[in-house]
Amino acid sequence: MTGTWLVADTIWWGARTHAGSALRLGPGPREVRPVAEIPDGAARRTLPGAVLPGLCDAHVHSALVDLATLPAGGISYVWDLGGVPERVAALAARGAPGMRYAGPFLIAPGGYPSDRSWAPAGSCREVRSADDAAAAVGEARAAGATLIKVTAHAGGPMLPAATLAAVVSAARAAGLPVVAHAEGPGTVAAACEAGVEVLAHTPWTEELDDALLRDAAGRMTWISTLDIHGWGTPTPEQDTAIGNLRRFLEHGGKVRYGTDLGNGPLPPAVNPRELGALLRAGLDPPAILAAMIEPDAEPTWLPGGLDLDPATFAASLATARVLGPEARP
Repeated sequence: MTGTWLVADTIWWGARTHAGSALRLGPGPREVRPVAEIPDGAARRTLPGAVLPGLCDAHVHSALVDLATLPAGGISYVWDLGGVPERVAALAARGAPGMRYAGPFLIAPGGYPSDRSWAPAGSCREVRSADDAAAAVGEARAAGATLIKVTAHAGGPMLPAATLAAVVSAARAAGLPVVAHAEGPGTVAAACEAGVEVLAHTPWTEELDDALLRDAAGRMTWISTLDIHGWGTPTPEQDTAIGNLRRFLEHGGKVRYGTDLGNGPLPPAVNPRELGALLRAGLDPPAILAAMIEPDAEPTWLPGGLDLDPATFAASLATARVLGPEARP
């Protein structure tokens, strides 16, 4: 049997710990089996500590960060949620970290973030009518997008309900989930009513009412991005976001780990502050790992082992590195 077998002190796979086991790396699907069952003569690589699946940051803007630094910080996969399609596609082709991307922000004419200095020229595509929605989605897909990003920002022009619904319908027909930036009163409800599958941020501008949270939990996944509110300094906005996320999860909602990397002083790595905020929202360490894992990405190595104690979990996971050929005991 071809491929290399990784032998570590522990392997976290399938949401449980395997001791005395080995992980098979390609070609083909990965598998875990007892060390005693590795075929004779198979290539082995022995490491101390723990090996676990690849970790994903599901909200990154690659135009604003150096993606090449992420594997050293334990991130082997990213979702780019808005950028110049040709530039993002070129970065995705490099393969480290792995990437899926949304292409341009689909916005109302003059809408967010076309009025922001950080948004490069070409990173926004105005959708001028419901009839224009299919063309906008088709352009993003042709540029390699496997996600569609729309914005609903109450501080400026927003897509009318019919246009937003048309974007979602066109994306669904193309097999592409829609991720929405929803900021301000009414925007989460608008995204929910249009059928948006993913929110790019946990809502933070107001406490959401319970009926809306229950509805959203049945339809949506939220990307966490809790640390952008204060970057380690307590803020009312983060308190609101954590409260909304806690109640969303209590209603059965799903969350993905994401940091909005590129937005302020965020580490280009597993962010222990984001992990701590997720713990405060009610997730335990195994649930946080489930929110981070990208099964087909390059595996993660924790030289000191995996610590699932909530008091020390964040610091432990912050030592992660992607298990590339350069990683050595």
